[in-house]
Formats: sequence, C-alpha cells, structure tokens
Amino acid sequence: MLARLNSIVRALRIGLARRLRRPAQGELLYADGVFGRVLQARRAVGIAAVVGAAGWVLLSHPPIATVGAGEMGVRTNVLTGDVVQWREGSILVIPGLHEAQVFTMRDRTYKPAQLANAAGSAPVQSVEGLSVGIDLTVRYALDPSRLAHTARTLPGNVDTELVEPAVQNVVYKVFARYTVREIFSTKRAEIQQTLDADLRPRLAADGVLLKGVLVGKVDLPADYGMEGLLAEELETQKMRYTLELKDKRVRETELEASAEKVRREVRAEAAAREQVIAARAQEEAMKHVLPFKQRQIEQRRLEAEAEKESRMKIAEGNAQARRIEANGEADARKKLAEAEAFRMEKVGQANAEQMAREGSLLSRHPLLIQKTLADKLSDKVQVIIAPPGSGGGFLAANLLGGGPQGREGPQHVVAKPREED
Repeated sequence: MLARLNSIVRALRIGLARRLRRPAQGELLYADGVFGRVLQARRAVGIAAVVGAAGWVLLSHPPIATVGAGEMGVRTNVLTGDVVQWREGSILVIPGLHEAQVFTMRDRTYKPAQLANAAGSAPVQSVEGLSVGIDLTVRYALDPSRLAHTARTLPGNVDTELVEPAVQNVVYKVFARYTVREIFSTKRAEIQQTLDADLRPRLAADGVLLKGVLVGKVDLPADYGMEGLLAEELETQKMRYTLELKDKRVRETELEASAEKVRREVRAEAAAREQVIAARAQEEAMKHVLPFKQRQIEQRRLEAEAEKESRMKIAEGNAQARRIEANGEADARKKLAEAEAFRMEKVGQANAEQMAREGSLLSRHPLLIQKTLADKLSDKVQVIIAPPGSGGGFLAANLLGGGPQGREGPQHVVAKPREED
C-alpha cells in the first residue's frame, strides 16, 4: 500500500515540475503565466489527493464479498433491511450501505470435555446420585433455510454461546432419570433418542439443524463394583432369558392346543358346510335334471317318430326307384331286342345280297374259287404247284382227296401276296 502511495506522489511531483518549468526568453506576461500554472497545479494536487484517498479506501475495504465452497453468504442492506443470500461466488458490498456475513455450512461436532470423565469437573449424575462420565458427541449444522432470518442474531461462536448451553440444559436432566446400570447397558439407545428429541427443537429455534446425538464410552465411578455388577447383570439376564424361554414354551403349547382346536372346529364346520352345500346342490340339480329328463324323453320320442318317417320316406323312395329301374330296364331290353331284330334283318339282307353278288360273280369267273382257296391256305403263299384235275376238275381236288389221281401236267397258279394288316 505504501509503495503505491509513493508512486502516486512521485508522479505528482513530476507533473508539477513540468507545469512550473521556466519559459524561454522573449515571452511576455511571465507573472500571469506563473500564477495560472500555480492554480492548475493546486487543482491537479486536489484531484490526485481525492483519487488516492478513494484508491486507499477501495484497497483497504474492497466492495466485494467472496464465498467459498461449503459456505453461504448473507448481505443485509442497512437502510432498507433487505437480505440477499448467495452461495459460492462474489457479490457487491458497498461500505456503509451493506453488511456481509459469511457462514460455513459444513457439519460441526461438539464434544463436551467436562462430561467425559466421572472424576471430571462436571460429570452427569444418575438417579442414585453417582457421577458418571459420558463421551457425548453432538453433530449439527446451520439451517440454510433460516439463515437469512437468523444471520444477524447468531452469536460469533455458535459452539460455546449456543450449542453448549442447550446441551448442558438437556443432558443433565435426561441422565438424572436413569440408574448407572441403565446408562451403562440397557437404556443407552433410549437415552440417545431422548437427547435427540429434546435437543432438536431447542436448536431449531435458533436456526441450528441437529444431525445426530451419539453416546459413546461410559466412565463409571471408581467405587462402583464393576465385576459384581457384570456378574449380577449376567445372572439377571440368564434368569430373564430362562423365564422368557419357559413362558414362550407354555405359550407355544397353549397356541398349539388352541390351533388344533381351531383346526378341528374349522374342519367340522367345513365338513358340515360341505354336506349342506352338496345337499343344496343336489336339490338344485334335481330341479334342473327332471325337466332335462322330460326333455330327453320328448326328444327321443320325436327322434323315433322322425326316424320312422325317415325310414318310410326312404322305403318309398327305394320302391319308386326300383319301379323306375324296372321300367327302364324293360324299355332298354325292348329297345335292344328291336335293335337286334333290325340288325339281323339288315345282316340277312346284306348276306343275301352278298351271296347273290358272289354267285353271279362266280358264275362269270369260276377261277375265283381257286384263288380264294389259295388265299385261305396261307397269307404267305405266292405260287401253288398242283397237278391238274382229271377232266378239267377242281384244282384242289387231289389235295383235298376228293377226286381221281392224275398227272396230266402241272398247273401253275400265281397268287398275289396279301398285304399284312
């Protein structure tokens, strides 16, 4: 800071020296020029002083408040009372107009050392009046939702001025309700829950959020017989567990007997209900079965009548079909007989006409008989050599054995080969 002020003063001196330098010879009104330069120098010195003072104020009291990680800032307007709350960053704070406070929002722990030792300065008292040391830990943090309202009323040291009085006010009253044995073993969880329930609203009223209360090591007084206490506690626990076990066995037997009784009653009720339901179901079924049987009888009667009618219709149809078949067969046979008679008549006429044609043909050409005979002998024969008949008889008379033997000379008959089909 001093180095900056020295540099500002040095710059002012250099500026004044330049302003008050001696003018060159031949210039007029030297005195007036000197007076004007003095006034300018005074004005410059005043401006420089004001600027320096403002710079010193800004450096010593910067108008910016910065909040780091895990912190929260609260800016209060002195004139209007408006409150602005912000996290992790910077905000403008004008001196004389704004007041800025920065609070840590991380969890804090408070461990009262005066309660840790039974022979310490302020141990807790049991219901028997014995001093007991308690290793107590209270974890808390500032409530961010109420910080804007409680920022101006929170003390500078929250541990000693706010948390410690509240803890001492609650702890001594709570532990004074229990015996040393209960504090040491049986009621520790209950004590911890009671402390939490009593401390939470007290701290919440001041803008402190309670995160938890932990009860650690318990320091017993020196004149308290720990071995006898443990032996008695073990014996008591053993007896209690034995009685609880026997009581549970008795209850188990009672429950089993009650369960068996209930099971039998339920089975009997279920069997009776089942019989009633079966009887009702049978009665209801008979109401439906009798009409159903009547409908079955009527249906069978109608089916028998329908079967009878169907068979009669089938018999009538078969008889009608047989009559039609007989008439058709008679008509067919009649038609066949007529067709056969017509065919035989036509065939007879054709044979008669053929024989007439063949007789007239043979009478004109007698050698056709011989050719026909040759054709009938074999379809492969082309030339037949046979002796002529005696007296100009039939060519095949000697072959057939029907005429006299003779060798008047061979006769050649050439038969054309037949074309195979």
